Amino acid sequence: MRSIVMIPAALLILVVSGCAKEVVPLPASASAPGSGGSAGSTAAGRAQPAPSSSADAAGGTSRNAAGGTDSASAAPGARPSPRDFSDVAGLKDVYFDFDKYDIRPGDAKILDANAAWLKSNERHLVLIEGHCDERGTPEYNLALGERRAKAAMGYLTALGIQANRISIVSYGDQRPVCTERGEACWAKNRRVHFLGKPG
Repeated sequence: MRSIVMIPAALLILVVSGCAKEVVPLPASASAPGSGGSAGSTAAGRAQPAPSSSADAAGGTSRNAAGGTDSASAAPGARPSPRDFSDVAGLKDVYFDFDKYDIRPGDAKILDANAAWLKSNERHLVLIEGHCDERGTPEYNLALGERRAKAAMGYLTALGIQANRISIVSYGDQRPVCTERGEACWAKNRRVHFLGKPG
């Protein structure tokens, strides 16, 4: 009778105390979509990257082209902070469909023009900001904004722009250009915005 009581007691102690859990690191980000991605792919059907990049002063996450985080306190020769970039008239925004990060044909022409500007201004660095509309969780929108910025970066590098000239940052839904509720406004917020900095 005593051994019958001891087995449940031992099991209870194991269950209550639990076992040590090993933390499994997740990848820093999802791979950039190919330039030939299908127009029907959605962000919801993709794995979301772990939010492992640092938050900048405006609440966005910032990465350089190599996948590392941008920081003002980084080593000498490091990438500039997003605060160091400013608007450039020759670089235009690109827009996206709801919950997608595919480059649309009309927006590909804008990216072609942005690439031409970057080729003629070889000393400029570029920051690509990924933005979303307000629908979705903050974490999801940060990840989607990052995928949009990576899609634009992938397009530019395929056209010959050096990846070491490009930094990306995602602000998710934190920096809307339109604050009204409705599709016309939300469509303006689903974008990548380009900023430049003389190198």
